[in-house]
Amino acid sequence: MSSTSPAPILRATDLVVGYGGPAILEGIDLELLPGAEPVGVVGESGAGKSTLVQALLGQLRIREGHVTYRGRTVGRLGRRDKKAFRAAVRTVAQTGLDVDLRWTVDRAVSAALTDARRAGRASGRTVAELLDDVALEPHFARRTVHSLSGGEKQRLALALALATRPEAMLLDEPLTAVDPAMRGEIVRRLTDATRAEGTAVLLVSHDVELVGRLCPTVHVLADGTFVATGPMHEILAAAGDDGAHPAVRGLAEAAPLAAQRFR
Repeated sequence: MSSTSPAPILRATDLVVGYGGPAILEGIDLELLPGAEPVGVVGESGAGKSTLVQALLGQLRIREGHVTYRGRTVGRLGRRDKKAFRAAVRTVAQTGLDVDLRWTVDRAVSAALTDARRAGRASGRTVAELLDDVALEPHFARRTVHSLSGGEKQRLALALALATRPEAMLLDEPLTAVDPAMRGEIVRRLTDATRAEGTAVLLVSHDVELVGRLCPTVHVLADGTFVATGPMHEILAAAGDDGAHPAVRGLAEAAPLAAQRFR
């Protein structure tokens, strides 16, 4: 009896993207599958990581190749399909908290749950459960969004995305303001939450250790393309090889402790 692989939620094929000058991304192939393990993209600042996320969301003009959602070209979705796409594919950026800062955390998460029900994506989760998914204790529900620290706001942004039971989450430097000592626990809980829902995850970051913990498959982005792909420990172990790309060597040199742990 043969089995077939699930169709990708998001797929980029031979993607070429630029802003008028030289291409920023060139020849990118990437796919996010339902229920699959998270996929990571690492690279130095300016490598094009955020550009990749914007392209996957259909926010940029694509020169060549295409991005598809459930087999349909993202840039050609109609109004109704775009609304469904925005509910199904959620992005969490470094400064991407789009709620009234005067609201309480409880009100913000409750509003996200209401929006999910209206979009037919009800999860049955509670505010307390979603806060627990991102390591925020119950008492945070009474706090105003404005009173949260930068790291707490980033965790709230993740909880709001989880509230909609998305098919895919695109995480662009989502934990930069979080205490490094807390990141491992948040990653563990986030992994459990997305795995339970079968949510595909793309984690884009310069944080080698964070990406290595969450993502069994990692792409190194440099010079507009993926210059290395595989488990983080294999990528870092090859950093000293004669044929290693300078970006791979740079990752190992910039995070020597992480490189040692992953070897």
